[in-house]
Amino acid sequence: MNVLIEPGESKNVLTTIAIGEEYYNSWEQFAFPTWKKYCERNDLGLIVFDTDLLPKDSTIWKKPNWQKLLIGHELKINLPNVSNVCFLDTDILINFMAPNIFDSYNPDTIGLVSLHQNLPYPREEVLRRLAFLRHSYYDNNYPLDSALFISLDRLYEFHGLASQKNEACTGLIMFNVSRHAETLRNWFSKYDRHLTSITGGGEQTHVNFEMLKWGNISWFNYKFQAMWVFEMAWKYPFLYEFGRENKVLIRECIEASLFTNYFLHFAGSWYESEMWKVGGVLEDLVKQETFEGFSEYEKLPVTGEPVGIIKPKD
Repeated sequence: MNVLIEPGESKNVLTTIAIGEEYYNSWEQFAFPTWKKYCERNDLGLIVFDTDLLPKDSTIWKKPNWQKLLIGHELKINLPNVSNVCFLDTDILINFMAPNIFDSYNPDTIGLVSLHQNLPYPREEVLRRLAFLRHSYYDNNYPLDSALFISLDRLYEFHGLASQKNEACTGLIMFNVSRHAETLRNWFSKYDRHLTSITGGGEQTHVNFEMLKWGNISWFNYKFQAMWVFEMAWKYPFLYEFGRENKVLIRECIEASLFTNYFLHFAGSWYESEMWKVGGVLEDLVKQETFEGFSEYEKLPVTGEPVGIIKPKD
């Protein structure tokens, strides 16, 4: 457990799991600068788990993406001054001027962001664009019809689980340590490491099943986990053709997405998912001033009072 920023008076922390030098170094270089500014601005601690949370020879050991369910238990034992946790995957960039996610969190609940409901665009249409653009520009073997479009009923049925009415991306999970640590740990212990899942043994569907069946969920705004694959297919389709080697263009589009979102998640295994490693996101001082200025401007009242014609300067 690597405590990069000590928990403050709020007793709220961001956490992530970055096991292995490659994962930790990538997170530290490309994501950490955006997390650090957000934490400092909102009195949040920042903790990285950079080694397995239980021995690999343990009979219940599972992949690191499952081990997020053990974080609460570890904090309960080793850092008891932490109250609430927002777990984030390492491949998330943060708009440092975003609202404090803990301000709207009810500690009786587990906080999630839906992959299906309250999206800012039609879900099937954005998935069709994603499939078509990957097929056209990345690999013509990429199917136009695949599990990308699987229904919720079929998704849970494939895993031998009872159907649920929603699905979150488990790259963001909010929980209260005292209320939820042991519940999360029990869900971890329930499943065998060799289980079959649509994500290659990952926890996504099984953890969704447990959380949704448990039922006491706070659903957060999509802006707190905007999905880059959706954003790119919907807003920046030209990146499929021109973006692979153009780091400046990629960075501009990522920053434009962060201008309208809070947390931006680069989930997946295709080329889009590596774009967060372009580097330099929101490091430019002029860009930072723009984000800060707009955040202040949003608080100002507007009257709609006409001021006459204003023309741009030559």
